[in-house]
Amino acid sequence: MSLLDPLFRYAALDKLFSDEARIQGMLDFEAALARAEATSGIVPQSQAQIIAGKCRAENFDLSAIAKDAAFAGNLAIPLVKKLTELVAHGDKDAARFVHWGATSQDAIDTGCILQVRGACDLIDQDLARLSGTLVTLAEKHRATLVVARTWMQQALPTTFGFIVAGWLDAVSRHRKRLAEIKPRVLALQFGGAVGTLAALGGRGPEVAKALADELRLSLPSIPWHTHRDRIAEIATTLGLLTGTLGKIARDISLHAQTEIAELAEPIFEGRGGSSSMPQKRNPVTCAVVLAAATRIPGLVNTLLSAMPQEEQRGLGGWHAEWETLPDIVRLFGGALHHLAEMLPGLEVDTQRMRHNLELTNGLIFAEAVTMALGDRMGKMPAQLLVEAACKKAREQNRHLKEILREESRLRGHLTPADLESLFDARNYLGSTDEFIRRVVAEAREFPAMR
Repeated sequence: MSLLDPLFRYAALDKLFSDEARIQGMLDFEAALARAEATSGIVPQSQAQIIAGKCRAENFDLSAIAKDAAFAGNLAIPLVKKLTELVAHGDKDAARFVHWGATSQDAIDTGCILQVRGACDLIDQDLARLSGTLVTLAEKHRATLVVARTWMQQALPTTFGFIVAGWLDAVSRHRKRLAEIKPRVLALQFGGAVGTLAALGGRGPEVAKALADELRLSLPSIPWHTHRDRIAEIATTLGLLTGTLGKIARDISLHAQTEIAELAEPIFEGRGGSSSMPQKRNPVTCAVVLAAATRIPGLVNTLLSAMPQEEQRGLGGWHAEWETLPDIVRLFGGALHHLAEMLPGLEVDTQRMRHNLELTNGLIFAEAVTMALGDRMGKMPAQLLVEAACKKAREQNRHLKEILREESRLRGHLTPADLESLFDARNYLGSTDEFIRRVVAEAREFPAMR
């Protein structure tokens, strides 16, 4: 099914996980193996070149390989058989060295890692773009007043720049995580039948080093056939990142509700409409991101569940990874790309934000009054006095400031000028500006850390 791909996925990243790309990843392993063994003197250079020359996906009938894989148990077995036949047509001696010393899992796992590496490049680009947009929004709106909400209820004043800085801070942590795990997870898989490289005698480590260099992958200390933490770490890292994208999308969609209307996704012809309601302006990107955030945790769980694999080759657990990891990367990549595309056009209604600050008749300033009053009469008496004033304000549908002006127990503690100051949202923003400055500065330093 591909009808929904433009909605949920990103075409450039999707291409990296096409059927052709999967086969090409395994063939890239086979070509590099022949070259590495030629470098080590095991395979004649001329024959390695012949093998590498046949390692192009267009030389293979993918439907035939798929059909044969249903009986063989994996794609590498029929692929290597067909590659050997192709090489033999030109040089029977060269055909002897196809897949020399390797096993199916070496080709499949390394091919997958090569696909993931390509995806990481695109993910890095979109994360950098997302981060840059969030930096711009945080700085532009560092003083834009908005209501902070807890338990879905109005709580205290904050700034929209502070909210965006929270998103940005999480994205920066994930960028660091991705940069940190790459040398560990983008690693060669090459161990032969049971991980010992016995077929290469004592030259296994030498060939593995040459192969890792050919493919520009990290060389692990030992083959990792049934130690699947690398695969699981890729999945869990993207799972964490998807959760943050979902947090951003959830916040935006809540702020975009008709009754709140503080934010809105950009609108143009054909975007966000309804088949029956002409007035609708649906947050399409938020829906896509939240769908990914709903689906990916279950897929991550599949890979975590697949980790305890049997002995030196997994039965079923390894097989469960083959579709699951690409699904995670593709769903995440689509959500990230769509969010990075949408956010530069995010509409911020600062007047509506200011309007919503006044909806509670000053109740969101109750903590500010309590803290100021607590300095003078003690925290608990102040808490009880302001609670009673809040109750009265609700019952009489009056502004809290008016109620407090009439409160005789405030006299001698808070002046009318004090009250005016306490009900100015700009005076109860705490350290928002400093927090925004720190987060933005750290985000801007990221390229230097790579």
